[in-house]
Amino acid sequence: MRIFTRLYDLALKWSKHRHASGYLAGMSFAESSFFPVPVDVMLAPMSLAKPDKAWHFAFIATLFSVLGGVAGYLIGYFAMDLIEPWLHTLGYWDAYQKAVASFAEWGIWIVLLAGVSPIPYKIFTITAGALSMALLPFILISFFARGIRFYAVSGLMLWGGELMETKIRKYMDIIGWSVVVLAATAYLIYKLI
Repeated sequence: MRIFTRLYDLALKWSKHRHASGYLAGMSFAESSFFPVPVDVMLAPMSLAKPDKAWHFAFIATLFSVLGGVAGYLIGYFAMDLIEPWLHTLGYWDAYQKAVASFAEWGIWIVLLAGVSPIPYKIFTITAGALSMALLPFILISFFARGIRFYAVSGLMLWGGELMETKIRKYMDIIGWSVVVLAATAYLIYKLI
């Protein structure tokens, strides 16, 4: 079952489309406020397909991810009462409660951690707004964290070049299923703790 290789090939095809930058911007915005698929799945192949634009793509991903983060912040700030039932229905309420606890323990630094890691950033953008975190520090930390992540992805693709693309494609299904297993394991550990 080579589902991840097929998805990777599709992402490569999209990354060469003339509107790829717009797709990347939209995906980056949506991922920071409500969309579940990480930006990296589009940014990496785009950086491989057009290495001369890799830093430009990283900038687009960073900028629109932060703008999406601000949208998530505003959702939390102005509409938490409206989205709370949705969080319960979709099973995100426990994650939201843990994010609230993380803010209480770590303060603004949890935004940095969420911004660079595979932790769902959108949960923390919404929580930051719901807790009325100061907006300017939120934006600055988000730019820094998301920039680190997206410039690192583009940089790795530039550094690895065609060899990286060949290796990624060859092992895409192993990588994909490994991420699924790691995410499921992390989720189970998270639920048990």
